[in-house]
Amino acid sequence: MTKQIRLNAFAMNCVAHQSPGLWTHPDDRSSDYNRLSYWLDLAKTLERGRFDGLFLADVLGVYDVYGGNVDAALRNAAQVPVNDPLMLVSAMASVTSHLGFGVTCTLSYEPPYTFARRISTLDHLTDGRIGWNIVTGYLDSAARGMGKAKQTAHDDRYDIAEEYMEVVYRLWESSWEDDAAVRDRDAAVFTDPSRVHRVQHYGTHYTVDAIHLAEPSPQRTPVLYQAGSSLRGKLFAAQHAECVFISGPSAKVIAPRVASLRALTAETGRPPSEILIFSMMTVILGKTEDEARAKHEDYRRHINHEGALTLMSGWTGVDFSTYDLDQKVQHVLNDAGRTAMDNITRADPDRVWTVREVAEHVGIGGIGPIIIGTPAQAADAIEAWVRETDVDGLNLAFAISPGTFEDIVDLLVPELTRRGLYKAEYEPGTLREKLFGTGRARLAAPHPAASFRHAHAPALAAE
Repeated sequence: MTKQIRLNAFAMNCVAHQSPGLWTHPDDRSSDYNRLSYWLDLAKTLERGRFDGLFLADVLGVYDVYGGNVDAALRNAAQVPVNDPLMLVSAMASVTSHLGFGVTCTLSYEPPYTFARRISTLDHLTDGRIGWNIVTGYLDSAARGMGKAKQTAHDDRYDIAEEYMEVVYRLWESSWEDDAAVRDRDAAVFTDPSRVHRVQHYGTHYTVDAIHLAEPSPQRTPVLYQAGSSLRGKLFAAQHAECVFISGPSAKVIAPRVASLRALTAETGRPPSEILIFSMMTVILGKTEDEARAKHEDYRRHINHEGALTLMSGWTGVDFSTYDLDQKVQHVLNDAGRTAMDNITRADPDRVWTVREVAEHVGIGGIGPIIIGTPAQAADAIEAWVRETDVDGLNLAFAISPGTFEDIVDLLVPELTRRGLYKAEYEPGTLREKLFGTGRARLAAPHPAASFRHAHAPALAAE
């Protein structure tokens, strides 16, 4: 049976996202990121193309590693200014019926009690179409903005994340029974107190003694995304994630990460099929190959090398302003995002990157591969990519927005559908059901969240 490919659009509530400089292209609208009409139009376009979701990246802090200050980031709109991604979701949900929303939220700087309510609220308002990309952060500038001298060490952040997940699982899964909100007009009782339970958690990093503020939402726990490819990140994903986002420039980099993640998932007792793996890719399309290549050359003229290296410096914790453009990039281990450095050093031993090559590659669509060609050529390349890497789907970045996504919807999606590689229509139900099947609106064993569903503390009425 042919594996059907899942598609997410990869964007961020900022200018240009992964393609610094492309906001200057006359056909790009991403500088309208702070206008609701931009996001509503994008959501409707993606639903027209039956995209599984809009994956919204986010970052707290600014990219101030390059040059040791924020000037390059500000000058080149390298993911600053950046607005809150969660604020977009309700509006986009109001003009769509099926599109999912995977939203990046950094757990390091928000108490689980308030965060759990925000996600439950969105799960209600979207009829169960919300997902959470679990991240721990990687910028010292974010830590300083939150009153810390620097960010917590890489592996320690995941220890904190483990406890955070236990707290939010308890809030989402064990506080309210499904039928607690009885809505009994005759008895004038909205909620039966005997069916609502206090969450009591006294841990190393968090203390909670409260009920969850929201009644059960369609999914209770949102669809869980995770994007770390370090060993610690993969262990966390194997335990908790339903969808994993990985990035890398070639199949040689991606394939072993996919295999490792599936093996680690099996070791936790979860079936590997319970995790869907998405890799990043940028697709530039034309009705002819010459048209597609002309588009790519046109876009390359707008690449901002300083902006690209500003992003890469933030991702790796290495100040690329101190490197000569033709200098080879050497591996450095620090507490920034480790995957980005691995992508251009040791992940592919057969390739040695210069700083100039990094800037050119990252300048359009980030560190993922770029596919250029006709719809048939792009579909061929995607088929080969899926076969070689064993990924389940793609997080599609853009060169220009919404043009890149419009081309994918109008040109590539019909070709993938014709080949039986892409769904002809949406499945009914919540985001989890669309991804994993009807009747699976909520997490089930052996996922750890399910173990909290009936682990109730004493009911309020008995206290």
